[in-house]
Amino acid sequence: MRIDAGSGAAGRRRPEAGASPFPPIADYGFLSDCEANCLIAPSGQVEWMCLPRHDSPSVFSTMLDRAAGVFKVAPYGVRVPTARRYLPGSLILETTWQARTGWMIVRDALVMGPWHHTENRAHRYRRPPTNYEAEHCLLRTVRCVSGTVELSVLCEPVFGYGRRRARWEFSSPGYGEARTVSGDEGDPVLRLTTDHRLGIEDSAVVIRSRMTEGEQAFIALSWGSLPPPRTWEEATQRQWQTTEFWRQWITVGEFPDHPWREELQRSALTLKGLTYAPTGALIAAATTSLPETPGGERNWDYRYTWVRDSTFALWALYTLGLDREADDFFAFIREVAAEDDLQIMYGIDGERDLPESIIEGLHGYDGARPVRVGNAAVHQRQHDVWGTMLDSVYLHTKYRDQLSEPMGPLLLRQVEQAAAHWRDPDHGIWEVRGEPKHFTSSKLMCWVALDRGARLARLHGEADDARKWDAIAEEIHEDICRNGVDDRGVFVQSYGTTNLDASLLLIPLLRFLPANDPRVRATVLAIADELTRDGLVLRYRPEQTDDGLTGDEGTFTICSFWLVSALVEIGEVARAKALCERLLSLASPLGLYAEELDPVSGRHLGNFPQAFTHLALINALVHLIRAEETDRAAQFAPAHRNT
Repeated sequence: MRIDAGSGAAGRRRPEAGASPFPPIADYGFLSDCEANCLIAPSGQVEWMCLPRHDSPSVFSTMLDRAAGVFKVAPYGVRVPTARRYLPGSLILETTWQARTGWMIVRDALVMGPWHHTENRAHRYRRPPTNYEAEHCLLRTVRCVSGTVELSVLCEPVFGYGRRRARWEFSSPGYGEARTVSGDEGDPVLRLTTDHRLGIEDSAVVIRSRMTEGEQAFIALSWGSLPPPRTWEEATQRQWQTTEFWRQWITVGEFPDHPWREELQRSALTLKGLTYAPTGALIAAATTSLPETPGGERNWDYRYTWVRDSTFALWALYTLGLDREADDFFAFIREVAAEDDLQIMYGIDGERDLPESIIEGLHGYDGARPVRVGNAAVHQRQHDVWGTMLDSVYLHTKYRDQLSEPMGPLLLRQVEQAAAHWRDPDHGIWEVRGEPKHFTSSKLMCWVALDRGARLARLHGEADDARKWDAIAEEIHEDICRNGVDDRGVFVQSYGTTNLDASLLLIPLLRFLPANDPRVRATVLAIADELTRDGLVLRYRPEQTDDGLTGDEGTFTICSFWLVSALVEIGEVARAKALCERLLSLASPLGLYAEELDPVSGRHLGNFPQAFTHLALINALVHLIRAEETDRAAQFAPAHRNT
């Protein structure tokens, strides 16, 4: 049933109790052209897409409301495909369908082509041009490989997070192309081009065509200035170009000859897809408001860049030899941090204001409300950002063997901020919305800021600054060891409590204490034994933490991968490998991860795919691979640094 043209998603009849009409989060396929992305359900429906950027208002958002826009290509009357996979080394999704009378293969790609700004500069780009750039086209090719198949295509955009349904008009004399006509000037103009006949029904474009063995078709949805493909030959050429882009890119990386090579490559490809090429920004996830708790209120917009991700991103990218992406992301962080006080997050073009609002018209994924756009956490005080920034600079300097002169004042400001505020309470790494506290991990990252600042000062001959910052770092170190440890010798979530927190797994990874320190071992094992649910790691116990929210949450997959790395650090390699193998078995069918996992069912929860999770996966796998290559774990060289 379709809403009348012009009406929004609100008011649509809700499904009755029983089986959910929403696909499991883990079943979505992820495509990207490094400027926009989309998520495709097993049914062949594009259920999430924002244009023209990752963080723009949605065009298709059936993922958040079954009446909020969809683009489906599939055999008529078939909902479940026979197989789905990414073409190796790419972000091109291939779906194989068996209908009653034949077989059909669909390949989906967000098109990448040769750099086309040859006469005029691409003003949205702040990073140096490469050989490829986005062509702003979602291309879907179809081949009937056996028998006959009834092809069914439905393209029904609903702009502005389900608020405005599209109006279509033919844009050519025949039946091969239509374009949208919107009443809102902010909506992108969409063109649907095909080598089959299309029709317009209310707010949708529809194609119904019987295909026989050997027949082919393409459907291209475009929103930019470049002409879309007009023939099958042009369409297959564009798809081949896109395959070449991804395969040439992944070949630049340094991936070990190991059974986990595919997992490392899939994570690297996902991270590349979560970048915004014009600025080098890395978004935390492709989506907003996928729930951390089924039906709950822990629903956030993650389509922005967290400064916190910079250290973990540089660890992962430099480790895999993906230096250009690491350098671009570092350049973005350097730019946004150069202007004013460092924020915890930014928009992908460097925006500082990310006002949070609730979209009332969307019913939410499987009924989980509210649906949020923007993120009010941007205004929180989180003291880990200074340490993250300084650690990023330190990593970048070590790998590039240079530090640009403009970084001097920026570094000085960040170190001085950490020195001035490390004694103050804050909202912590998890952005709790309760009262500020003296979080141990925040003090830890302030120590990182002073420690890395002192190291950088020594590298540049600033001996007086190095001595001053070393002294403050030692003061912070002593304060943490005095107030952040309980009677068992275990580091705790915040001063004056005995609560555990998974962020303290970073203590050995950041070299706050050596891995053989009894307190490190006690902390890692306490988290492994007591802050887990069926072996997977929680961020914290919600009932012990004033996070300003109600309800429970799943286990945080990044924390479970941190535990893998930390177990390797303390010599528990066999236990680390067992946990890692379990985590890898819980990946989505296409090798992707959301933010959280239900430890009993394996259900993925939270925004998807999640950059932080894939960053932690890379670090954990490389930890284990390097541990296997040594004679014994005590000789282990960490994945992310040599100190």
